[in-house]
Amino acid sequence: MSPAFIVLLIVSLFFDFLNGFHDSSNIVATPIASHAMKPRRVLWLAAAMEFAGPFLFGVAVAETIGTGLTNPDNVTMTVLNAALLAAVVWNLITWWFGIPSSSSHALIGGLVGAVIVSAGIEAIDPAGLIKVTTALLLSPILGIVVGYFLMQLTLFLARGATPKVNGFFRKSQIFTTAGLALSHGANDAQKTMGIITLGLLTEGAIDEFVVPTWVIFASASMIALGTAMGGWRLIKTLGYRIYKIRPIHGFVSQISGASIILGAAIWGAPVSTTQVMSSSIMGAGSAERLSKVRWFIGYEMVVAWVLTIPISAVLAGIVYLLLTLIFPS
Repeated sequence: MSPAFIVLLIVSLFFDFLNGFHDSSNIVATPIASHAMKPRRVLWLAAAMEFAGPFLFGVAVAETIGTGLTNPDNVTMTVLNAALLAAVVWNLITWWFGIPSSSSHALIGGLVGAVIVSAGIEAIDPAGLIKVTTALLLSPILGIVVGYFLMQLTLFLARGATPKVNGFFRKSQIFTTAGLALSHGANDAQKTMGIITLGLLTEGAIDEFVVPTWVIFASASMIALGTAMGGWRLIKTLGYRIYKIRPIHGFVSQISGASIILGAAIWGAPVSTTQVMSSSIMGAGSAERLSKVRWFIGYEMVVAWVLTIPISAVLAGIVYLLLTLIFPS
């Protein structure tokens, strides 16, 4: 393997670690905030399920990342490294400020920006870009809608129940957390798999885009490790700042988020777990009353989501140019 591929592999796995670290808040914020599970216990449960996800639900998202946005012939090691470095930088910035931005947006923006600077805008496949952006844009809307109606249904079914019903919702979050972590691992870990497999294809190590088992294992391991470490700054944002989350909110929002993310993974559409879970939490809260939700927090999130793809694209373009200057070959 060339030194460029070794760098790509290291940066890819570091990005995967950051993805788990950054997005762990999406998985564990509600059970922690609603006191359903102890923080360390829920993080380890989520990490185990994150690892299992890619093995259980296939690699359709990796194929979309690897071949859906651009022809692999337009991709070089420099393009891939620039995309990853830009995504890593943006993830670190948003983590530091506690902004729940999207790792998916960052990686896709980075890949698009690096390809455009390298091969021109015509190198981007319009159909693939439309599929990816449609999934990214529609998924948070679905999160609010599904979270809202599922909360209404749950409130209807639980009408007249005694406060003991909170015990059911609290204990049930063990299973909803496991399901949500499975769906996250099935979707998000595949994005790194797609990049590494593209690198192998560029190297000539493989003849067609087929994700090797060792790539699945390595990517699943790193996202699980990142999840186990936990991004506490973001957990506080999702678990406490939007509104005071009770067990019923955690139960509903996790079912809503898991169903949307898993459906997207099976379809092969990369979605943002951050967006889906944030919007599901808001949908569940607004079903009780609109004033319950601190909507200005949602505004901050939307601004971060809107900015992530263009900023990552610009960052990747700059990094690509710098890499070509430093390493002309």
